[in-house]
Parts: sequence; C-alpha cells; structure tokens
Amino acid sequence: MKLELKKVTAEEKPILSNLMEKYLYDFSLYEKTDVSPLGLYGYDWLDCYWTEENRWAFFIVADGKLAGFVMVSDFPELPGEKCDYAVAEFFVMNKYKRTGVGSWAARTVFDMFRGHWQLKYLPTNVPSKLFWDRVVTEYTGGKGKLFEAVPGSEYHDGTPGNIWLFDNSEK
Repeated sequence: MKLELKKVTAEEKPILSNLMEKYLYDFSLYEKTDVSPLGLYGYDWLDCYWTEENRWAFFIVADGKLAGFVMVSDFPELPGEKCDYAVAEFFVMNKYKRTGVGSWAARTVFDMFRGHWQLKYLPTNVPSKLFWDRVVTEYTGGKGKLFEAVPGSEYHDGTPGNIWLFDNSEK
C-alpha cells in the first residue's frame, strides 16, 4: 500500500470538514456529544488551520484514496510542560484501521516535526488508548512519559484525558 501525508489546502477545507463529521460521529460514542439542529457536529477550530500560525492539517492518503487526517498544533495539553507540537485531531477511516496506516501516519507526522510533543487521548476510548500507548511507546523506545487522568483535561463527558509527553529533537 502506498501511503502519503498530504497537506490540506484552503480549497480542500470542505473535504476536511466532511471527514471531520465522520470522525466526530465516531468519537461521539465515547464523548457522548450530540449533533446540532442541522444534524452536524461541527468543529469550531477548523478555520484556524488557515488563519493562525502553528497549525497544520494533513490528509492521510492510501493508494490515492482518502484514509483519514492528522491535525497538529502547538496548543499545550498539559500546561507548565514544554510543548512545541500536539496532535490536535487524528482520524483513520474504519476501512484502514488495523492495517498499519494509523501507526505509519503518526510516526510520519512525528518525524516531520521535531521537538517537545504532547498528545492527549480519551482513556474510555479503549481502541484509541491501546493505539496511542503502543505507538508512542514504540516511537520513543519507552522514553515517553504518560500522565493519566490529568485534572483540567476533561472531555465533554467529564472524563479527564491521558497525556503523553515526549521529545524527538534528538531522534
């Protein structure tokens, strides 16, 4: 399978918005969110990826087909800790899950941006927990630091997030 990360252009924002709805639908199973009266979840920060610095959005492409996306920012998930980059959003479409596409995309985006990373996930989303714990542990050779149930990192359902910290500056 030929894989690539493709930077999302401003003209492709509607495509990312469509994929974001699928992601938020999947995530609603864990976060217990509802759609708006228009039947949409919406993502308040989408425009920021073209109007603010230090935000990057990429499509994950597998054999020329959209397979998901990864969005990176420098918004710290754990205040007081150095943060050059954070995984803001990460989505792999069901067809591509458990094929290695997600692991490849995560490692590739980590390699693209060198520095201090923070990565938050919802621990009740067990597939996500298993994925990120494995990927970060493998990527860092066990040198990442996991903070569990971090106060102040709550998701919409009130569950505190788990946050990984790692530095790949020297990698």
